Amino acid sequence: MAAPELTKADFQSDQETRWCPGCGDYAILAAVQGFFPELGIPPERIVFVSGIGCAGRFAYYMNTYGMHGIHGRGPALATGLAAARDDLSIWVVTGDGDALSIGGNHLIHALRRNVPVKILLFNNQIYGLTKGQASPTSELGKITKSTPFGSIDSPFNPISLALGAEATFVARTIDTDKQHLPSVLRAAAQHEGAALVEIYQNCPVFNDDAFEGLRDKKSTERIYLEHGQPIAGVRRGEGGLELGEGEPVIHDAHREDPSFAFALSRLGPPVIGIFRDVERPVSGRELTAQLAAARASADDAKLDAVMRAADTWTIS
Repeated sequence: MAAPELTKADFQSDQETRWCPGCGDYAILAAVQGFFPELGIPPERIVFVSGIGCAGRFAYYMNTYGMHGIHGRGPALATGLAAARDDLSIWVVTGDGDALSIGGNHLIHALRRNVPVKILLFNNQIYGLTKGQASPTSELGKITKSTPFGSIDSPFNPISLALGAEATFVARTIDTDKQHLPSVLRAAAQHEGAALVEIYQNCPVFNDDAFEGLRDKKSTERIYLEHGQPIAGVRRGEGGLELGEGEPVIHDAHREDPSFAFALSRLGPPVIGIFRDVERPVSGRELTAQLAAARASADDAKLDAVMRAADTWTIS
C-alpha cells in the first residue's frame, strides 16, 4: 500500500504562531513547511531541536517531534539523538546569539564530526528575545543596549567559521527569497552529513533593515553562487578573490580544499548560495561498524554472554 501523499498542512501544528509582526521567522517557517512534503518523510520521523531565542519557538509550530533545549545546546542534543536514531531527519533551529556565543563549541564540533543534522542559523545580528543587546555577529560600532558607545568586538562570520570547522555543507540564503531559500534548504536536506545554512533574517523591532537592499527581491547587490557557473561580480585580484568585474571565476562547491569557499565567504553579505558541498564519512556510521565488528569477535562474545547471564556478578 502506497504511503499517503504529504502536504504542507501535515507539518503545521495547532499552536498559534507568535513572533513580532514583520519578523523574518514567519517566512522561514512557511518555506520549511512548504518544501517538507517533497522529502517524503512522515512527520513522526522528523525532529526539530532548538535552543534559546526567538528561533526557539520554531519547534512548537512544526507538527513533528521537537525538543526545546537550553541556551546553545541544540547541536549537542541533536548529536545525541543522531547517535541513537539514525532513521530520523534531525534539524536544529538556532540564532546568531544562541549558536555563536554559549553554543559555539557545540556548533563547531557537530560540523567537524559531520554529524548528520541540518542546522538553520537565523542571523539578525542582534539578541532579539532579550530585547536588543549586541550579538556575536553585530557589526563593529553597533549601538545597542549592551554597547551604548558602539560595539568594539569584531563579529563572527558564520560561513567562515563553519568552513574553518571543515563543515561539508555550508550555505547562505535570505528569509524573504521564496525561490532561493527553499532551494538551499532542499540541497541541505539531501546532503548526507552535517549542513549549516545561515539565513539572513530581519528583526523589525531591534535591528530593522540590518540587510537592507539584500532582502529586496529586485536587489542588484546579490551575488549568487551556482556550482559550475561563473560568479558574476567576483574576480581574481592580486590578493585572491575580490568584488568587481573581470575574468569570470567559476564556482566549484565540490572542491575538497575549503580555501576557495573560504575566500568567497570573506567577500561579505552580498554572496549567497552554497559555498561548499562535499562528501565525507558521516559521524556515527563508522563507529557503528566498529562496534559490530567488535561484538563479532570471540572475546567480546564471551563478555556479552557474561553481561547477559545475571543481574549480579562475583568478581574474584
